[in-house]
Amino acid sequence: MASSSNNSPSFKIILGSSSPARRAILSNMGYQFTTKSADIDERAIRREKPEELVKAIAEAKADAIKLNLVEGCGDGDFRDRPTLLITSDQVMVSKGAIRERPRSTEEATEFIRGYSGDRAFAVNYVLVTNLSTGGTKGGWDIPEICFHHIPHEFIEEIVKERDMTCVAGGLKLTHPSVLPFIKELVSRFTYIQPTAPALKTVDRLQANQLNRSDSVCHFDVYVPLFAQVGTADSVRGLPRELTEKLIRESLEANS
Repeated sequence: MASSSNNSPSFKIILGSSSPARRAILSNMGYQFTTKSADIDERAIRREKPEELVKAIAEAKADAIKLNLVEGCGDGDFRDRPTLLITSDQVMVSKGAIRERPRSTEEATEFIRGYSGDRAFAVNYVLVTNLSTGGTKGGWDIPEICFHHIPHEFIEEIVKERDMTCVAGGLKLTHPSVLPFIKELVSRFTYIQPTAPALKTVDRLQANQLNRSDSVCHFDVYVPLFAQVGTADSVRGLPRELTEKLIRESLEANS
């Protein structure tokens, strides 16, 4: 269990992930939490749009963990204090194609070559489920990553290291050896809504149809789209700012 004095004992958090990166991010945010893993076949869940895919997988993770808790494999009594379950998913989008975790060295090589001298989008969806009330809050975070040219020699070496490619998109972007090839990381789009409609945000971003003057919907309040230097958590699978907002709003809805 991660611990910090920043998390009030008035509520509990369960992180529905075995990812070391997600655990580190939530711990660095100052929360105490336990972890549960969802035993699901993510490849069996298919959607055409990346925004819909990550949402469906995050929801499936939450459903599987809730079922596990109800069946007595975990602490299913949430009446003493609010309990929040956090699940999330991420895919990369490059040249219009969804890039999940590569299934082979050849696929990882193809993914990374596609990034060279181009750009990609890390499509994240975070879902916070209040297990005490059944209410949910979810949202997307979509940073844009612009790459310098990535030499073939570097790609050939990096794909030999499975730890460097066993992530969504096939490349651990925060590794020191990769950072010189990242030109810019820009947080392009954040959308929060309890039951958001299907979006075509990545399509619009790739077509350069969104810019700083556009607006996105935050529940029923319109706020300006922001374009600023992104943070590492946006490409590690658990965007900090979005997660913090969802936790806060889940607790406010409970009071």
